[in-house]
Amino acid sequence: MIDKQTSDIQNKKLITFSLAIVPLAMVLGNSMLIPELPNLAEVLGVSNFEIGLLITFFSLSGGLSIPILGYLSDKYNRKRILIYSLLIYGTGGIIAGLLALLNNPQIYSYILFARIIQGFGAGGTYPLAIALAGDIFNPQNRKQILGILEAANAFGKVVSPFLGALIALFFWPGLFFIYAILTLPLAIIIYYFIPEPQPSTIKINFKDYLIQITTIITDKGSSFILYLATSIVVLFILFGVLSFVSETLSTVYNIYGLTKAGLIAIPIIAMVITAYLMGLYLKRNNPQLNYLLSSGLLLDAISLLTLPFLDGLILYLVLIACVGIANGIVLTVLNTIITSSSSESYRGGLTSIYSSMRFLGIALGPPVFTLLNQISTFTMFAIPALIAMILSLFAFFI
Repeated sequence: MIDKQTSDIQNKKLITFSLAIVPLAMVLGNSMLIPELPNLAEVLGVSNFEIGLLITFFSLSGGLSIPILGYLSDKYNRKRILIYSLLIYGTGGIIAGLLALLNNPQIYSYILFARIIQGFGAGGTYPLAIALAGDIFNPQNRKQILGILEAANAFGKVVSPFLGALIALFFWPGLFFIYAILTLPLAIIIYYFIPEPQPSTIKINFKDYLIQITTIITDKGSSFILYLATSIVVLFILFGVLSFVSETLSTVYNIYGLTKAGLIAIPIIAMVITAYLMGLYLKRNNPQLNYLLSSGLLLDAISLLTLPFLDGLILYLVLIACVGIANGIVLTVLNTIITSSSSESYRGGLTSIYSSMRFLGIALGPPVFTLLNQISTFTMFAIPALIAMILSLFAFFI
């Protein structure tokens, strides 16, 4: 452990603060853009489906990069791979921002490419920050640090809609430049102030690493596949609903700016509070996790099936808050299951798979919801609700 090198309290605080900014920066990658997607579509002269691809391509790239960057961090140097990831993330933001300054509708496809670059870097941020915290701090301090990182992640989810709306009020290309403003100085701070972990002794090549991951999934069986499917579906639902709500608040209720950001934050705040309370409940009790998982998915399904029949902003906001509560239950249970159902030697592989699936769910949400909405609003909500209900039944009978 490198904890001996961090005995100085001020140094520990600096390390903790630096690592905590990493998940905050990652969350901004998508959540900050959600309130502004309709405005960006108008400015760039593209459809709602096309503007949703700014979320999709970023998340797909991030999901694909997680196992690659995770492997490289194990084989070479976790700190350096984290720094490179932050630099890539920030560079993608600079490219997208400079392209946005051209204010040319034809530039959309190039901004999309810049988002792919960003996503690749984002995949190596939060997962590697968690792993680096595990390298640096001893077991006694590690739980506290990981709790701080998770709190930073939650804080980012809450403030990102407001930050996105505030930046767009003054300078919409700043939505992309902000990533570099955060990540590039952070990379420098980590380089100078985060201690180097012990050199890795891993000798496995990438092909064998992929085979090992496949073996993990096979060994864990159908229950683990259910957990992965559930992680995809709940993030798919959350970001699909958020993108639809963003459009609806603008086109139906004529709500914009910070007010709109505050309303979009409702399901996210509900999810964060629920996750925190669920964490306390699980710490003090020993419930059947599959029943909780099933209940959360069922609440998701009921909320989605009710949404198309509502005609009033207050009831609408209550129901999307229920979606946030449902996802808070499900994700907390999934986090517990994934991190506690494997030995330490397999935990890194399992968490990287799990993180990739979450990115995939985020990627699918906005474009699929947009396509389904072209059929009908009921179809857009009913199909995800049906999938959630099926998963709920499977979870109940595991």
